[in-house]
Amino acid sequence: MEIPVYLFLGFLESGKTKFIQESFEDPRFDTGERTLILQCEEGIEELDFSRFKVKKVDLHPINDVSELTPDNLKVLQKQYKARRIIVEYNGMWEIGTFFDAMPEEWVVAQIMTFVDSSTFLMYNQNMRQLVFDKISVSELVVFNRFPRGGDKTPYHKVVRAITRMCDIAYEYPDGAAEMDDIEDPLPYDMESDPIEIEDRDFAYFYRDLVENTDNYVGKNVRFLCMTAVDGRLPDGVMVVGRHIMTCCEADTTYRGLVAKYTPIRKYGNNEWLRLTAEIKKEYNKLYKSVGPVFYVKNVEQTEEPQDLIVTFY
Repeated sequence: MEIPVYLFLGFLESGKTKFIQESFEDPRFDTGERTLILQCEEGIEELDFSRFKVKKVDLHPINDVSELTPDNLKVLQKQYKARRIIVEYNGMWEIGTFFDAMPEEWVVAQIMTFVDSSTFLMYNQNMRQLVFDKISVSELVVFNRFPRGGDKTPYHKVVRAITRMCDIAYEYPDGAAEMDDIEDPLPYDMESDPIEIEDRDFAYFYRDLVENTDNYVGKNVRFLCMTAVDGRLPDGVMVVGRHIMTCCEADTTYRGLVAKYTPIRKYGNNEWLRLTAEIKKEYNKLYKSVGPVFYVKNVEQTEEPQDLIVTFY
């Protein structure tokens, strides 16, 4: 039997407990199944079970990250006879630790991140990796205590630099809330031929191309890239891409895509090229699935750029 898991992420005093309290005060949240709340940190606000409209609810504190093991979580599920799991996660723990500890029958149903808007930009500046860790897996990011008339742009930009796949909401001190409606125009002109990708925009281009490949099929694009090849690639095939920093220097990875070209000569590793290519969508063994493939029309050899790493920030 699959056990649905609802993950509520965020730093201390971000509003996780308040949201769980309000959810369990709503009778519509009562599925009739026994629910176990795993509370991985204790804030100032405590859950008030006397106000719950949902019945059959138990709470178990997780005081140390070492308690997050598949065996221990399975024991807790059986001990409380739980058929639904709510996790109030510790903001200082990486979410991958919990994913690794989930028993096989546990299935993530929803992930939400809660943020105190008054401290968010500071946290993002000083603990960007932890901010990235939570937002990157979330379906919804909620900015609590957002001032009426406040500028949403800096908060929106941080989230969209991490992911375009989640919704964003702002909750005001009076309890009213509204969804984010800021448009995200791409930093390059999709109607130009070819689409010119500036060096500073490669990270956005890579992510949008991978997430929305259909929008690019049949279009020509021109960009600076570094090659990656090995002996397993057939003639006329190489990987082209850039080193992209997603959240911090320690999280920098070469991100490459398949390019096919007329083999006038073979290209080696770490060559810097400016390619003009048509984008197609097809199966490739390197992806083990369908993905974007560059059909190269023109190659210009060039010097390495001043900034070898590109980023979303």
